[in-house]
Amino acid sequence: MSELTTVARPYAKAAFDFAVENGAIEKWHEMLAFATAVANDATMATFLSSAETLDKKVEVFINVCGEQLDEKVQNFVRLMAENGRLKALSAVVALFAELRADYDKEIAVDVTSAVKLTKKQQDNLAKTLEKRFSRKVKLNCTVDAAIVSGLYIKAGDTVIDGTVRGKLDRLAHALQS
Repeated sequence: MSELTTVARPYAKAAFDFAVENGAIEKWHEMLAFATAVANDATMATFLSSAETLDKKVEVFINVCGEQLDEKVQNFVRLMAENGRLKALSAVVALFAELRADYDKEIAVDVTSAVKLTKKQQDNLAKTLEKRFSRKVKLNCTVDAAIVSGLYIKAGDTVIDGTVRGKLDRLAHALQS
C-alpha cells in the first residue's frame, strides 16, 4: 500500500489544488470516490487488467462512469490511465480526503470505550479534543468491553490510552522489569 501511496501523492495533490482553485473540493471528492467505486468493481477490475488497448480501457471506464464525472475529472482519470496509475485511484481518494480534512482543519478521532457513550459525553469529549488539537473533531465511537473502563483515543499519530486495561498492562510491564 505504501508504494501506491507514493504513486498517488502527486495526483492527489494536483487534484486537490485544482479543486481548491475552482472552489469544487466537495464535488471533486465525490467524483473521485465514484470513479474509485467503479474501478474497484470486480467486473471493471477484470476488464482493466485485460489485454485491451489503453484507449479502449479509458473509453469504457469513462462511459461506465457516465455523467457522474465532469470533463476535468474525466481528463484526470485519462491521465492516470495513460501513466498506468489507475490502480492507485483508491489511494488518490484517501489522500485527497486527508488533504481536504487538513484544509478544513478537521481531524477524525477514533474513540473506543467499554460502554456506549451518551450524546452529551460525545459532545463534551469533542469539545475537549477540539481544544487540544485546534481543529474540528469528527468522532468515530466504538465499544469494546475488553478495555474494562476508560477511553482509548486515536487521532492520526496521537494515541491517548486512558483505559483500565492499558493501565493494568503498563503496571504488569513495570513489575516485570
